[in-house]
Amino acid sequence: MEKYFYTVGEVAEILGESTSLVRFWANEFPKYIRPQRNAKGNRLFSKDDVETFKHIHVLVKVEGLTLEGAAKRLKGDRKNVISKAKVLDSLKAIRKQLAEIREEL
Repeated sequence: MEKYFYTVGEVAEILGESTSLVRFWANEFPKYIRPQRNAKGNRLFSKDDVETFKHIHVLVKVEGLTLEGAAKRLKGDRKNVISKAKVLDSLKAIRKQLAEIREEL
């Protein structure tokens, strides 16, 4: 069953980053990330928001852009960013599979 909403902690785990960084990025990119709030007031992110977080992660952490540069790139060259995020996801999956194989040996 597919999830519709992700908590800050789940997004942080997906990205391999801290929850405070996820909250910071959510506040810095309100045009692209629009979290819902539950009854307790906690942020809940959609699947699209999680994908946007992945794109921001690639731009800031992998390419080394500033937040302003990442925002410009998201606005202009989104296709390139999406393809890089997919490649990064594939590499992470391969690394995980290799680690599992290594443990079995």
